[in-house]
Amino acid sequence: MEHVLLKTDFTDIGPMKRGKVRDIYDLGEHLLLVATDRISAFDVVLPNGIPGKGRVLTQISLYWFRQMAHIVPHHVEAADVRDFPEKLAKYADILDGRAMLVKKASPIPVECIVRGYLSGSGWKEYREKGSVCGIPLAPGFVESDRLPEPLFTPSTKEEEGHDINIPFEEVERICGRDLAERLRETSISVYTRARDIAQERGIIIADTKFEFGFSGETFMLIDEILTPDSSRFWSKKDYAPGKSQDSYDKQIVRDYLLTLDWDRTYPGPQLPAEIIEKTAARYREILEILTG
Repeated sequence: MEHVLLKTDFTDIGPMKRGKVRDIYDLGEHLLLVATDRISAFDVVLPNGIPGKGRVLTQISLYWFRQMAHIVPHHVEAADVRDFPEKLAKYADILDGRAMLVKKASPIPVECIVRGYLSGSGWKEYREKGSVCGIPLAPGFVESDRLPEPLFTPSTKEEEGHDINIPFEEVERICGRDLAERLRETSISVYTRARDIAQERGIIIADTKFEFGFSGETFMLIDEILTPDSSRFWSKKDYAPGKSQDSYDKQIVRDYLLTLDWDRTYPGPQLPAEIIEKTAARYREILEILTG
């Protein structure tokens, strides 16, 4: 099985910030995003990694960035290690396939979530209140139903803990009306195109989240897009409304952790080899289905 990369420490190339999955290096004009094989669940980074996960996330993001370039610019400058600055050449073996050189951007402090199907926290709220993130829906939907139109359900971006759902009016307050409208329209346009492409490959994109920012005056997609870490992917042939669906993501890990007596605080429990292997296979499978 592929070697697991849990972290990088390239102390000679620039300051680094470590996220849950990515190590981000400041190279001056650009950032280097390195997707490691770390995996988090319930907001805790687990001790084990998933072999190849960082490469899968990077390759899926690159595929979707290319598909959306006519809708909105993105921040990727280079993804081939041969096009990276010379000082990174000695790390080429580590970076190959899992790193992106990106334009620096000022992130917009809103998570742009689009829901096309009734699942997760949206389904929970609908059962309790008949709404999703405060948006009223007609009665009669069942779990995993396709929504009549994709819903824009933004949230805050929290450095620690869970993001908090916010109404569109709060996005207008944070960003101004024009930018709020642009975020909503662009998010739904990108989701709709991705949904249609994925459908042709036998995949349903139930929901996803985007991040946007500005590089100078240019509004652009940043971070990752439409990966198993930021989206819920279901098999079209196995889709059956009225229950939860099997997802192409870390659901295998979450389901395993729910069988344990764990209080969801750091450090997380070790994962058995079987769970790691099944999860790695799931990530590889969705990469192959989406990108061929």
